[in-house]
Amino acid sequence: MVSDTDRHIIAFGCDGIFSSGVQDPLLIRFASQETLTDWTPTATNTSGDLRIGSGSKFIRAIQTKREIIIWTDSSLHSMRFIGPPFTFGITPLSSHITIAGPNAAVAVEDIVLWMGKNCFYMYDGSVKQIACTVKEEVFFNLNNAQLDKVFAGVNAEFGEVIWLYPSDTNSVANSGTGQNDKYVIYNYNEQIWYYGTINRDAWIDRGLRPFPIATGDNYLYNHEKGHDDDGSALSSSIESSQIDIGDGDRFSFISRLLPDLTFNGSEADNPSVNVTIEGRNYPGGDYLQSDTSAVTRTAVSTSTVPFEQWTEKADIRVRGRSFNFSLTSSDTGVRWRLGTPRVDARADGRR
Repeated sequence: MVSDTDRHIIAFGCDGIFSSGVQDPLLIRFASQETLTDWTPTATNTSGDLRIGSGSKFIRAIQTKREIIIWTDSSLHSMRFIGPPFTFGITPLSSHITIAGPNAAVAVEDIVLWMGKNCFYMYDGSVKQIACTVKEEVFFNLNNAQLDKVFAGVNAEFGEVIWLYPSDTNSVANSGTGQNDKYVIYNYNEQIWYYGTINRDAWIDRGLRPFPIATGDNYLYNHEKGHDDDGSALSSSIESSQIDIGDGDRFSFISRLLPDLTFNGSEADNPSVNVTIEGRNYPGGDYLQSDTSAVTRTAVSTSTVPFEQWTEKADIRVRGRSFNFSLTSSDTGVRWRLGTPRVDARADGRR
């Protein structure tokens, strides 16, 4: 890479200055400032080398505003420009940490986030694990034989970091392709997690181009663009986790839902989304009651530039100790966005 402020070319995992052809997987070398070919240190240039003091091999380096963050297979280090005579200095940040693969880390807003082996990490001046509410969903289904395919990307418009990864059920041993088929997203603005299924191998955020671009199935995809690009409906859905009253020791009766949906950008005359609420009595039990209501756009603002499109309540009747709700849409011309839904729920006894 090229260091931003001081303009040095830096190479990681290099041959030594006096051992050409013998690679040292922990050796870092840098050329003299503003040169491409001057790699041999002298009294009149700024080239040189550093060796990482822990780990067995270099994995990845990412540049932030303040420093270069370097991973080995078991440690994390910070490399900074310190000026002559040493040019760069390296400081250990953490040991006994992991990274899933060379593309599993990403920098955003001067913090670095990465997927390790069995957990997620963040560096914002100090190294810490990120509390992950979907940890078991990700790591219990991860194809550990294909960890190098894990790819981290940023969707800055929505404050998201996405990790694309191969699931164990998609492994070659299970008659799968072994390629990435799952994703997990950390929304760093709201500090929440969500996951799903998608065939994508790599991701780059918007920059010179107006949309994020991802690769998959031998195509380049523009993400966050349109909803019926190929003429067929883009099916969409979202499902909540379990919700209960108190500690789930009482039954709840739900009679009404305020969905808080907007259909801004929809091309259909009467866009709608199906809202389903399911109730059950025990955490591992079947859903015993379910009710679905179609939520349709009911009003549009009359200003010159519409700023909101409203929906009314949905009448739903479900009883149980816990419930979840889901929203699905499979119609053409429908674009929807979920806000903060509210339910009319009341305690309904213990039996």
